[in-house]
Amino acid sequence: MSGFAEQGGALQPTSAEVAFVWFQRVIAGYCLLFGVLYWIRLVGYYPGSLWRFDLMPVHWQVVSAVLAVLFPFAAIGLWMLSSWGPVIWLICAAMEATMYLALPEMYGFRPTIGISHVGVILLYIAFRIVIYRQNRQLH
Repeated sequence: MSGFAEQGGALQPTSAEVAFVWFQRVIAGYCLLFGVLYWIRLVGYYPGSLWRFDLMPVHWQVVSAVLAVLFPFAAIGLWMLSSWGPVIWLICAAMEATMYLALPEMYGFRPTIGISHVGVILLYIAFRIVIYRQNRQLH
């Protein structure tokens, strides 16, 4: 992580930084799961009508293909604690929120997805603020 508290001559991460690492890795796991679920839809393993790529409407083909690629990519970035991981996740979250909240006539109305994405964004911001304040106090 970026800031470490010096204790006894060794650099130690703060408790907020350790929790933030675990938070990002849990979100990475969810991103990987969501990516796999989109791939299941694309290859036709998902039971149900119109859940095979060649049978999907074009609007579903586009978002399914994009999210099937971006969610695992976001998972890798989040797991590695790269700066681009949260950015890719935010793109995925914005796409899903737009799909299910702004375009319910095309994708269905699923407010829990939008609420969960907003919750993760708020937790991410809260972690960044706490880490910033802790680092500022240490220096």
